[in-house]
Amino acid sequence: MIVVTGGAGFIGSNFILDWLARSREPVLNLDALTYAANPANLRAIANDARHVFVRADIRDRDAVSALLAAHRPRAVLNFAAESHVDRSIHGPAEFVSANLDGVFSLLEAARAYWEGLPAAERDAFRLLQVSTDEVYGSLRADDPPFTETTPYAPNSPYSASKAGADHLVRAWCHTYGLPTLTTNCSNNYGPHQFPEKLVPLTIVSALAGRPLPIYGDGSNVRDWLFVEDHCAALRRVLEAGRPGETYNIGGGGERSNLQVVRMLCRLLDELSPRADGRSYAAQIRFVADRPGHDARYAINADKLRQELGWQPAHGFEEGMRRTVAWYLANREWVEQVQTGAYRAWMETHYARRATQEEMA
Repeated sequence: MIVVTGGAGFIGSNFILDWLARSREPVLNLDALTYAANPANLRAIANDARHVFVRADIRDRDAVSALLAAHRPRAVLNFAAESHVDRSIHGPAEFVSANLDGVFSLLEAARAYWEGLPAAERDAFRLLQVSTDEVYGSLRADDPPFTETTPYAPNSPYSASKAGADHLVRAWCHTYGLPTLTTNCSNNYGPHQFPEKLVPLTIVSALAGRPLPIYGDGSNVRDWLFVEDHCAALRRVLEAGRPGETYNIGGGGERSNLQVVRMLCRLLDELSPRADGRSYAAQIRFVADRPGHDARYAINADKLRQELGWQPAHGFEEGMRRTVAWYLANREWVEQVQTGAYRAWMETHYARRATQEEMA
């Protein structure tokens, strides 16, 4: 058995679905079910005995220790995290607690469990920390992409909390010998992503006839990674990664936020045209930029390619087309996650932001 923390969230649920489609090995899914987690993401495996769900928080060390002792996993993959930069700016305390204190508690529970294993099981055990490229900070337009040796320079409370967690993981490996792996991925997109992130936010807002908010002038660049490619990379790192090592995972799809939104509008124009015949791009609105907005992220994934033979299987446009098609086919899921709390958040962080026209 493996343990997946945060397995009801976007990337965690995609990983579990992918894992069980390819393996007979059971998964213990530990999730606190915070706002972005959704058990409906796992509806397809609701009756699968290989999937065991437990509602628990990684900050509850006693609960995690008891689960490890009872299920005796060979690996723990930590997806559990608060992950939205805007929310971290307005409420940093929860990010420090969940992402830093939570990883500390998880590491201590895992270390105690690992130290009590028989020698062969101890040698085979792995803890994989799923992290982000945002820990590296921001790149200029002509800077080379991030590598695994790029110094950490986080610029938001979110990325700082993830950077601190990564440092703890490294320290527990080097100090205590806990066999850890760390991955730093670029911006994910795909099915089941909570509609506060750029791609699902754009799709959902476009279909609802709402403005499509873009920070600043839309020139901020990200490297986009289809979630299925991320899952494949994580499987490979877990299988053959060297303990103590870090692996960058990137999609090779650098695009500005404006390019992404325009592509999504074009795909929606094709797959679900507006009744008035106009392009969804007419709904684009440029809004006041967020504080400390990083200019560019880019990933060099050569280490993962060369050492472990992974490369992304989906091109940028193919992945985006599949993502748009999924949201069009799953409007009930979208409706279910758009609670009153979600609507209040959108009003606070987008609708009330001054547009560029209002600022002029």
